[in-house]
Amino acid sequence: MPVAELEKNFDQKDITSRSEEKFSPVSDHPRTDSDSGSELDLNGDDALRLVGKERTVEFSEEFNRKLRRKLDIMIIPLAAAVYFTQYLDKTSLNYASIMGLPITGQHYNLVALAFYIGFLAFEFPTVYLSQKSGRVGKYLGMNIVIWGALLMLHAVGTSFGAFFTLRVLLGMCESCTAPSLILIVSMFYKKDEQASRISWFYVMNGLTRIFGGFVAYGVSFSDNPHIAPYKIIYILLGGLAIFVGLAVVTWMPDSPMTARFLTEEERIACLERVRNDQGGVANKSIKKEQIIEAFTDIRTWLIVLSLMLTNIPNGLSSFSNLVIEGFGYTSRQTLILSTPVGAVESICTLFCGWYSDRKNERMVPVVFAMVPAIIGASILVGLNHAGKKGALLFAIYLVGTMGSSLSTIYAYNASNTSGYTKKSTVNAMSLVTFAVGNIVGSEIFLPQDAPDYIPGKTTILVLLSTQLGVSFLLRWVNLRLNKKKISQLEELKRSKGWSDADVQKERERHAFMDLTDKENIYFVYTA
Repeated sequence: MPVAELEKNFDQKDITSRSEEKFSPVSDHPRTDSDSGSELDLNGDDALRLVGKERTVEFSEEFNRKLRRKLDIMIIPLAAAVYFTQYLDKTSLNYASIMGLPITGQHYNLVALAFYIGFLAFEFPTVYLSQKSGRVGKYLGMNIVIWGALLMLHAVGTSFGAFFTLRVLLGMCESCTAPSLILIVSMFYKKDEQASRISWFYVMNGLTRIFGGFVAYGVSFSDNPHIAPYKIIYILLGGLAIFVGLAVVTWMPDSPMTARFLTEEERIACLERVRNDQGGVANKSIKKEQIIEAFTDIRTWLIVLSLMLTNIPNGLSSFSNLVIEGFGYTSRQTLILSTPVGAVESICTLFCGWYSDRKNERMVPVVFAMVPAIIGASILVGLNHAGKKGALLFAIYLVGTMGSSLSTIYAYNASNTSGYTKKSTVNAMSLVTFAVGNIVGSEIFLPQDAPDYIPGKTTILVLLSTQLGVSFLLRWVNLRLNKKKISQLEELKRSKGWSDADVQKERERHAFMDLTDKENIYFVYTA
């Protein structure tokens, strides 16, 4: 239905006409942007087919508030269920390690890193397959169903080879999770809403530590001679993943243009909400020039470095129970005592997400997450032989805050990268770094260093301290780029004789041209 016709049917108290001028989709009426002197990219965003280059309707604040609530009710619970399931599945090995798992010593380390080998190998292919399909939600859901089946197969295999292979395949399937959810959030939510929404589902990483610890504790009392406790864990978690995957296939939207739970006017309103952010929505075409820009953007490599510095320490997630057990606790005590780590991470994640959107900051919340973790790592190293189990346990809880930094970095990518192919590429590079960091991280806690693991704890302390400097550097780069864009825009206004209204009109026309953040002078970086 054309927008002009929709305007007549909309409730006038919710929508007011901004312009009588009709728009024409770019695909039907290509034209040159004579004002800016450059030819607009005719292979623009898929959103152009629905809303065109120029804003033709204005939606009231009440209408947008109701729409946002509708998005929150549908998208966020599904995303939270995905992350809840994924983190349980990924860390199932941590629980199994003290519940009769037949894989021990160096073989355990290799099985722990096998997940990230699969994750690393399939990250770029899975991101581009998702983009080409144009069905981000469905693609994600099918991967979840497959990894649920793989997880249940962990209860069958008992050899090192079987576990290693299954963990590689599990990593391949789970590699699409974060990129898919980050893209979905960036499609449906404004920049100043993205960090909090990502934190709302990323908080599941912390909550699963609580849930998983208590479930594993309960299962540990099983005395069934026919099935080991670790096998029960794998069967339960695999079945849960299949259920969540089917729910995602059924209800998770692929984009605002095709979301079945939205009416046509709500789809248009959804696109108009994000127009000023200049981030675009979706494009199935993989653009080589955007891939090149992603790899040559200094900010991409600073993000890569940032993720490396935070994900090598994240290797502790696979060894935290062994570390706590090394303090002198029993296996069952360890399962219970490890759960507060999840509570600490959850609280920190929600606070960082709230602060990030409230203050329009991305890197400062990362620093907030790093400082307690650095203090915790210092205690682990300094009090290692002091015999103070309570202080060492408290230190483990403090180190748990570092996990919340990842959700803010993901929000950084969603808010600070434009051009669909570039955004997909940066997301893929981020998750490849996540995998590499965790592969390295799984090797800093070596069997010969048990039970103290001093080299691993010292590595965490050094890397997290370095991350503080990288965060401030990345923030400075973004602010500097914004100043440069403001200067360029002011010069363009003077040379063209534009008013502020003219600038706003041009900003709206560029929103869905699938331009990168560097190409689009109207794109503003979030520090």
